[in-house]
Amino acid sequence: MSGKSSLINKILGENRAIVSDIAGTTRDAIDSNFENEKGKYIFIDTAGIRKKSKVKESIEKFSIMRTLLAIERSDVCLMLIDANEGVTDQDAKIAGEAHEAGKGVIIVVNKWDEVEKTTGTLEKFEKEIHEKLKYLSYAPVLFISAKTGQRVNKLFDLINYVAEQNALRVSTSILNQVINEAIAMVQPPTDKGKRLKIFYATQSSTKPPTFVIFVNNKELFHFSYERYLVNQIRKEFGLVGTPVRVIVREKNEKDI
Repeated sequence: MSGKSSLINKILGENRAIVSDIAGTTRDAIDSNFENEKGKYIFIDTAGIRKKSKVKESIEKFSIMRTLLAIERSDVCLMLIDANEGVTDQDAKIAGEAHEAGKGVIIVVNKWDEVEKTTGTLEKFEKEIHEKLKYLSYAPVLFISAKTGQRVNKLFDLINYVAEQNALRVSTSILNQVINEAIAMVQPPTDKGKRLKIFYATQSSTKPPTFVIFVNNKELFHFSYERYLVNQIRKEFGLVGTPVRVIVREKNEKDI
């Protein structure tokens, strides 16, 4: 993906990396320390990744590995999309890696100044992004221009917010109140006369927020109902920009 280093340089206010406009030519992951009134940050400018058909040299394979390692080291991943190209297959691959790694994600659309706009252009573009990256429906989208600096200053508040959401811890009592209200609105599913019973839930970890839900039968806990509960949790607590994980465990009713 091109343009990443120019964005980092615009944020830092100086040139800290030797870069090219051609995707794939910035091969090293470069760490840049930065501090402003919003906080202290380490920006990891990852290597550009070419399409699979062009990944012939071992150095390009190494670039991919470095990018995946950079994702693991990050708290928040800025998923940079070129406004002229839209979401590419490689964008989707890297976005999927960030999602699976449980990282906070912000979708940043760069070169927005180069797009010819009419009424609804921004909304249409955002809809197309979420259609191609359905698993990132929770990720906020920010339209910027690294060249002009348009909206770049808004990144820091968004980075801080998403980092906080990714590390959010919910009290057990409030969580179960939300779960019980959700159950009251939409009853758990049944199968062959057996109904799913949800006993209680607790948060086991953060980064990303991970919830353990105790039930009578794991097989009755359908994905559609899990998605419903996650949506209700998001509705109550926000959890903007972060994936939410659910672990389902069986428990005997007599032990409750």
